[in-house]
Formats: sequence, structure tokens, C-alpha cells
Amino acid sequence: MLTKLFLPLFLLSLSFSSCPPRQAVANETTNSTSQEALAPKRPKNIIFMVGDGMGIAQITAGLYSNDNHLELERCTTAGFHKSYSSNYLTTDSAAGATAFACGKKTYNGAIGVDTDKQPIPTILEEAEQHGLATGLVVTSTIAHATPAAFIAHVESRKQYEDIATFFPESGIDLFIGGGSKHFDERKDKRNIIQEMTNQGYVIKNQKEESIDEVDMDPHHPFGFFTGRKDPKTYRQGRRYLPNAAQRATAFLDKRSDKGFFMMIEGSQIDWGGHANDGKYIIEEMLDFDRAIGKVLDWAEKDGETLVVITADHETGGFAILPSSKMNKLKTKFVTDYHTPVLIPVFAFGPGAEQFSGIYENTDIYRKMVGAYGW
Repeated sequence: MLTKLFLPLFLLSLSFSSCPPRQAVANETTNSTSQEALAPKRPKNIIFMVGDGMGIAQITAGLYSNDNHLELERCTTAGFHKSYSSNYLTTDSAAGATAFACGKKTYNGAIGVDTDKQPIPTILEEAEQHGLATGLVVTSTIAHATPAAFIAHVESRKQYEDIATFFPESGIDLFIGGGSKHFDERKDKRNIIQEMTNQGYVIKNQKEESIDEVDMDPHHPFGFFTGRKDPKTYRQGRRYLPNAAQRATAFLDKRSDKGFFMMIEGSQIDWGGHANDGKYIIEEMLDFDRAIGKVLDWAEKDGETLVVITADHETGGFAILPSSKMNKLKTKFVTDYHTPVLIPVFAFGPGAEQFSGIYENTDIYRKMVGAYGW
């Protein structure tokens, strides 16, 4: 595209045949510099952050419950995506995450497959093929719908044990989340944790040591289980997400000199919506926002990292009532399921400008792949 743009300028410069050689060289240098200045800077790394169930009201509630401040406000670009799936106006997390990961609309419940139930390559798999390091960090089980859509290809999000089998095959460099039982307490008696350990993975769990203390040697791929089933809620004492985001970023940066791709999910914002519990939503929203702060700190210093933050859908039809006050909100819900409203997208770093406007959720995949230059 840039070649087409500057070809007329090049031909025009040839028409000035009377220019002396030194001036011609000067023009050539100037034109080259102009081309470099106009060419968009590509990120080396992309950190894709999903606040599951996080709509405008969830963001607003976090903001006004936190002295009118969120780390999210540091982003330089904002837009909206259309979240509907192939078979329903209201998507679920599986179809929503598959749209992000694969760039295809699919049916609710699908994990990394199209409407014909055929596998579709994911951006995480493509990153591996390009030599980038890859990672997943979540506050759900690691086999839950959103992380699963980046690494697995199954017909139903409920196939947790099948989803787990994709991990040793994937080449993923890092994963942090719950659900160890899907790996080593299986109906088929496989011990996938042992299989991955045999492949060279260092796999730890929260019972042994916290994510703050564990040794994360970038010479070995790393896995960390934060629960046998679902991790605790923030209210119950879960505190790992911000530090896990920070440590995972530093780890992946050392794993490959070609860059990395990582998906980080604040999974339980959605669960607060399903429970129609406004305080649960706010607690999880602010925990996710602290992780956003850690990631943006990295991106600001690094200068080569694109951060994209969005949600798969809104949950609960969450509303803030007029009688609310700053730091003291009153809220209500219209459903205990998802809604099909437009979802905000925020971006920071090289390529962030591509995420303004209103577009399909599948375009987020295309914009990330385009930012890498693939």
C-alpha cells in the first residue's frame, strides 16, 4: 500500500531531470525519510485483555466506586465492537472469544471451530508459528471458554477434559489459572500435568507457593494452577491477577526475541453479573483494572507493546440508579444472563489508532494480526 502511495511521487521526481546530482540525492533521502515517518510502527508484542461481561455500566461502576479513577483511562484510543454470534444476537463467551481468537463468527458454545464445527487457526497458534512467545492468564479455570478459544478446537465449551489435551500440543509458553482437575483427575486417567512436566514445563500450584514467590525461569515453559476448580473470588481473598500479569509479561519478554502474544482475562466480572451482585462486579472490575495498570506501566516503558482491552459481552443488563453517589452506588439488573449491547474497546501503544470506530468483534482479530504485519 505504501509503495502504491509513493510511486507517483517517485515518478514525479524523475521528471525533474535538470536537478543536479547532489540535489537528487537530497530529494531521495528526504523522500525515504518521509516514507519511514508515515509508515505505521508495528508492535513487537500484543497483550489482549478481556474483562468478561464488562460493559459500559461495569466500567462506570468501577470508576465511580474508586474515587472517579481507573487505570483504563490511560488508554489513548476507544471504539466499540458488535458482539453477536452466528446464531444469536446475544453471544456467549465461547463464541465471543472465538471471534477474537480466530476472526470468525460462530455458534454459541463453540471453541475454536466454525459453524461447521471445523477447526480454525487462532492468533495464539499463529504467534507460535511466527516464533513468538505466548501466554494465557485468567481468574477462571484455564480450560474455561475464553482461554480455551485461544488454544483448543472442540464443539462445546463443556468439553473441559478435551480442552486440556490441547495444552501439551500447543507449545504455549505460560499459563496461569485454575482447573488443575481437568489435567490430572480425568476420566481417561491421563495425567497431562506429568506429560507437560516431561516435556520440560515447570508446573506449580498455589498450594505450594504464591505467584509472588514462585521462581519463573524463562528458560523453561511455565504453568501455574490457582485452584483445583475455579479460583476464589476477590472477596474470598484471591489477589494474584495484577502481579501475575506483571510477572507473565516480563517472563514472555525473555522467552523470545521476536516478541509475544498474551491474553489476560478478568473472568469473574461476568460471574458477578450472573449472580446479580453489584459489589461482586465492582470488586472484580477493580482487580482487573489493577492488572491493566501493571500492563500499561510495562507498555509505556517498553514502547513496542500494543495493549487491547475489551469484553466478550455485557452480563446482567447492569444499571446504576440515579440515587447513587460517588463511591456509594445503587445498582439493578434486568437479567441474569448476557445482553447484546455494543462493547467498548480500548487500546494503547503502537497500532492503537486502528481500534477506534464501530466494528465487528471479528475485526479485533484482524486488527491484531494486521498490527503484527502477518
